Amino acid sequence: MATPAPSPSPSPQSQNERLKVRLAGYPRKHNEGRVELFYKGEWGTICDDDFSISNANVLCRQLGFVSATGWTHSAKYGKGQGKIWLDNVLCNGGEKSIDSCKSRGWGNSDCTHDEDAGVVCKDERIPGFVDSNVIDVNENKIEEVRLRPVVAMAKKRLPITEGVVEVKHKDGWAQICDLGWTIKNTRVVCGMLGFPHEKKVNKNFYKLYLERQKSYFHVHSVACTGTEVHLAACPLEFSKRNATSSCEGGMAAVVSCMPGPQFMQNSGLKKKLKTSVKYNVRLKGGARLGEGRVEVLKDNEWGTVCDDRWSLQSASVVCRELGFGSAKEALTGARMGQGMGPIYMNEVKCLGQEKSIWNCPFKNITSEDCQHMEDAAVRCSVPYMGLESLIRITGGRTRYEGRLEVLSSDSNGTQSWGLICGESWSTKEAMVACRQLGLGYANQGLQETWYWDSSNVTEMIMSGVKCTGNEMSLSQCQHHKTVSCQKSAAKFAAGVICSDTASDLILNAPLVQQTVYIEDRPLHMLYCAAEEDCLSKSAAKANWPYGHRRLLRFSSQIHNIGRADFKPKAGRHSWVWHACHGHYHSMDIFTHYDLLNANGSKVAEGHKASFCLEDTDCQEGVSKRYECANFGDQGITVGCWDLYRHDIDCQWIDITDVKPGNYILQIVINPNHEVAESDFTNNAMKCNCKYDGHRIWLHNCHVGDAFSEEAERRFEKYPGQLNNQVS
Repeated sequence: MATPAPSPSPSPQSQNERLKVRLAGYPRKHNEGRVELFYKGEWGTICDDDFSISNANVLCRQLGFVSATGWTHSAKYGKGQGKIWLDNVLCNGGEKSIDSCKSRGWGNSDCTHDEDAGVVCKDERIPGFVDSNVIDVNENKIEEVRLRPVVAMAKKRLPITEGVVEVKHKDGWAQICDLGWTIKNTRVVCGMLGFPHEKKVNKNFYKLYLERQKSYFHVHSVACTGTEVHLAACPLEFSKRNATSSCEGGMAAVVSCMPGPQFMQNSGLKKKLKTSVKYNVRLKGGARLGEGRVEVLKDNEWGTVCDDRWSLQSASVVCRELGFGSAKEALTGARMGQGMGPIYMNEVKCLGQEKSIWNCPFKNITSEDCQHMEDAAVRCSVPYMGLESLIRITGGRTRYEGRLEVLSSDSNGTQSWGLICGESWSTKEAMVACRQLGLGYANQGLQETWYWDSSNVTEMIMSGVKCTGNEMSLSQCQHHKTVSCQKSAAKFAAGVICSDTASDLILNAPLVQQTVYIEDRPLHMLYCAAEEDCLSKSAAKANWPYGHRRLLRFSSQIHNIGRADFKPKAGRHSWVWHACHGHYHSMDIFTHYDLLNANGSKVAEGHKASFCLEDTDCQEGVSKRYECANFGDQGITVGCWDLYRHDIDCQWIDITDVKPGNYILQIVINPNHEVAESDFTNNAMKCNCKYDGHRIWLHNCHVGDAFSEEAERRFEKYPGQLNNQVS
């Protein structure tokens, strides 16, 4: 790349004429978009090379906003057309106009429209800013698109997968003329509505139906390439205002889409597909369906994707591969939390029609290229299922909290609301409720809601709700056939507090493997540990203070890779002082330590450890917030970790009574899900463990969800093998 010219580029217009700037692209809000500049009679874009927040601040002020909150690269809002007016723009941040900043000069660029820059402005206008300067590309915008079902059966069932394509126009809906309509257009419409594939449609059937209907054709000549994420990004024409909109020789465009496995109505087919599909890509850490950090499978281990050049096209390939539609957002900068383990891909450049992200061009990673702070994520379009309208929350102080009310129909079809019994209601069930409501994660599941008595709904209509935590709605969870609730008063109904963000704890598995050893510790040094229940029961029968216990010791480093701090549920008034160790324990049980045999039974009692939670250290740029000393605040900050060194009391498993053999060492963090996390599947860490009666070896240490299913099955078989068969 050439170095930017040192002098400011000459102003294109005379000083009294302000440079015109506008925001364009899709999908976007009014205060964000692709930046376009009007120069020499035509609109053009800015390249993202060397782009910075200072450039964004200058542009946002030019557009009448007080400042910028961010900027985007790689044509996040779609590719512009025509000229790329500026490249290598370097503003200090105080300039009055973008053309006062250093750059290569007007029209001098080595970029393509794949590198169009965008800005996100703070949604606050500069007081007295007269010229709105936010010029929309076109008063004709397509924002909402729907399929209007025609077949009687299709009207009743969600999702709607086939029908007449309609676009929101003024106060109603208008049709699209299908002259020149191709399967590529259908692919785009299906994608934006949350469907991965398109199907052929029986036009003759619709022709008969549509001839009897009055159509208003607002859009003509749609010419998508098939990789656009929204119809608005395709070349198309709008009907002239006063012209009679006709579509001679054509009719209203009709499409049919194929939903992904989890949205299919035919449950037999759905089950068959779900079991047969083995994905080598997954989404982790997302609050809502169809969003999350992108993880890919290579050599039986999951890893992340670096966000350099991460685009809507690449994100869409991931979304469609997983049975969703096209991508709504391609997120950068670990916006869905940081992964752990390998980073496999960088500079992924999908065109948009590939079947899998593995078919796209990408660079293999070297550790200098990327860190987990750059993990790529996606938000996919998902079909409208109407699930959020089947439950509601009432009485809370904010829209994120309240008592749950469920919509039910009686035999006459009369709909009414009812309550959920609070008994056995836990974080897992609350997670599903918050997901169904579209409110993110559950911060807490509440078994009593007397302080939220707000509506006249008093009848319990659901009890014994038990969810795995992955369901799309509460109706998919197990529950009692007939309601059975000990405390049936409304004040004992289930409630939730939802949140957009949650913590995510994960154990550093390699460190456990590196630090393991055996210590024979004299009993006279273990009085404190015995008091804290850190030894096997047989220790009580020992001849104190003579003799020793054999301890399997290791270090645990627990990282918070989520998007909210991990804080104990209990307020400090209920923390327990441990005189022996000289600090407060803020959680009864923070981890389980166990040694298991082939059938999963415990061979060492292990123990349930509770510690004091604090930030031992943090990644660069993050400062510590929590420390145990002096009755300090307890927790683990996002981007920090809490280290329990191998040499502290109770950081062990008592294996005095264990015979030599092959075992599995298992450590589970936050085992009772007492504190909400965005992902509970990575809370367990397991290692294959070989003990010969004198020494111990750990191998294959990994976090619960790090391996492929096949590798996990092989791992689990390990203890069943005889010693001489293990390398």
